[in-house]
Formats: sequence, structure tokens, C-alpha cells
Amino acid sequence: MPDDSRRLITIVTEAILEVELCEALEKLGATGYTVTNARGSGNRGIRDAGWSSSSNVRVEVVCKEEVAQRIITHLRDNYYNDYAMILFESDVRVLRPDKF
Repeated sequence: MPDDSRRLITIVTEAILEVELCEALEKLGATGYTVTNARGSGNRGIRDAGWSSSSNVRVEVVCKEEVAQRIITHLRDNYYNDYAMILFESDVRVLRPDKF
């Protein structure tokens, strides 16, 4: 039976980072990702997605543990201090593990 456990990395950050972030994810070993628009409120104020300067994206990556750790380290070291960003991870069971 194949190992069907993976990590789900969810990143909510400023839309201006989308292209740079997606390029970095691929270099760090992600085989794919999903990007959606996001809005909400937090310690940096309301992010309403109404203007490009205040919009957010949500990026989700399903990957193996070692890739997840590379992504987490890269984001923490390169973005946390200068950008609005939250990051969380969870365990997931995928139904097509060969895709990840």
C-alpha cells in the first residue's frame, strides 16, 4: 500500500508576491500549487482585495515532509520580516499519492 500521507502548506500573503513565491515553490521542490484570491482582517489591517495594493492571495501546496520543511524555512527567512504573511501546515491524506 502506498504512503498516502502528505503535508498541506497554506500561505496567505500579499498578492504582489504571487509570481515570486510560485517560482520559489517550484525551486524548493513543490510539484504544484493552487492560488486563490483572499481577503480578511488581521494585525496589518483589513485586506479587502479591492485594490492591488491591499489584496492577498492564498497559496496551497500539498507535498512531502521534506519539501514542506524547505518551504517553511524559506518563507520564514525571506518574507516574514517585510510582508504580511501567515503560514500554517497540516497533515493530509491524498487519494492519488503518485501526483505528489
